[in-house]
Amino acid sequence: MIGLIQVLYRYRALISSLVTRELKARYRGSVLGFLWSFINPLLLLLTYTLVFTMILRVPQTERMSPYYLFFFCGLLPWTWFSSSLLESSSVLIAGGNLIKKVLFPAEVLPTVTVLANLANFLLGMPILLAFLAWEGRLSATLLLLPIPIFVQLVLTLGGALFLSALTVHFRDIGNILGHVLQLWVFATPILYDVELLGDGTLRQLERLNPMGHIVISYQQMLFHGHFDHWRGLAGSLVAGLVALAVGA
Repeated sequence: MIGLIQVLYRYRALISSLVTRELKARYRGSVLGFLWSFINPLLLLLTYTLVFTMILRVPQTERMSPYYLFFFCGLLPWTWFSSSLLESSSVLIAGGNLIKKVLFPAEVLPTVTVLANLANFLLGMPILLAFLAWEGRLSATLLLLPIPIFVQLVLTLGGALFLSALTVHFRDIGNILGHVLQLWVFATPILYDVELLGDGTLRQLERLNPMGHIVISYQQMLFHGHFDHWRGLAGSLVAGLVALAVGA
């Protein structure tokens, strides 16, 4: 893992250049360009507001009200996580010729994918913060936000490295991964408050989900205005370091 960090640091200029190229490529040919980085999360937020408050009318507990905002606090980081894993699963296959011609470490490509999605996550964060301010939900715990972002970065990068290498040998991984992530999103407290699980078997299983602890941390810091989930977040960091070591 130390060797991986050294390699990524050595090629930091190349990684920065490829991340910039990736972000430009996503909006190449569009009229609004990078503005879509702000418009997409705004449209996503407005869509779920319409669905959950006017169509489905989801029952809201006090801890989840307003529900659309509670939901978006978990959906935004989950989008970064799931998009990174899905895209990185095929990145070595798609960039195989580039690796052979330019001769740079293969680890660079999944890292670029994760960082590009991180940039989209950070560009979408002002939309979430604006609605949190509108609802009077902003608090000093917002200053702790870099901690779960770092933990998620470690976990996501570890998963991206592992899946990108595995898919080279087993092409079915890309197809299976989409279904796994669909199940994983329901096993993560994004649509519901983790307190609804009580202290039974489901809650015990939830404690084994590293992404669940990260989402709970975002919800506490952004939505609830307090943070006491240090132990769970530390467990996610340990899981992330293990994933990073295995992925490396």
